[in-house]
Amino acid sequence: MNGAHDMGGAHGFGRVDPEPNEPAFHAEWERRVFAITVAMGATGEWNIDMSRSARENRSPADYLSKSYYELWLAGLEHLLAQRGLVAADEVAAARSTRPAKPVKRVLAADEVDRVLSRGTAVAREPNAPARFKAGDRVRAKNLHPNGHTRLPRYIRGHVGTIERVHGCHVFPDSNASDGRENPQWLYVVCFDGRELWGSESDPKLKVSVDAWEAYLEPA
Repeated sequence: MNGAHDMGGAHGFGRVDPEPNEPAFHAEWERRVFAITVAMGATGEWNIDMSRSARENRSPADYLSKSYYELWLAGLEHLLAQRGLVAADEVAAARSTRPAKPVKRVLAADEVDRVLSRGTAVAREPNAPARFKAGDRVRAKNLHPNGHTRLPRYIRGHVGTIERVHGCHVFPDSNASDGRENPQWLYVVCFDGRELWGSESDPKLKVSVDAWEAYLEPA
């Protein structure tokens, strides 16, 4: 969706100043929010694209007022409420006030290392040959979907070159909305900085973006 989270190329936010030796978590509650989100994802109640969409699909005022892990918490609360796993009064009370609703599976503490190191495979068998190959010139479609998408706004309508074919993967747009994997070919597309930002861009700048086939058309 065209949400506030899609900040690539947007003006007015100032320069990005990385924090030297930045820790993974700045407070213990952030670590806990991350752990709970991972554990709840392992229940199978939703998939990773649904989880991303829950964090990103927020009003600009709400999104921009929250820190990174506050967004993770807000997204988790939305998913839990959506599936009847927690009620608003329980969130307000910060504790369970009624019997727990059963879930498909539970991530036990002694399984965490094994599950996280294994990851989740997203490669799928293709239903058709890849439409593009390395070296092909393509244009990112100028799409403005209401739902979740991984197509950055700043590349829409611009021309780039296929650098690499990643293979066939789960399509996040449909997976986020209703769990349909709808496997599609995934490509690395390289864009010249001047194509994206105009003549004032650094002439040596190149931007590479992973883009699913549904996002692209021949240039």
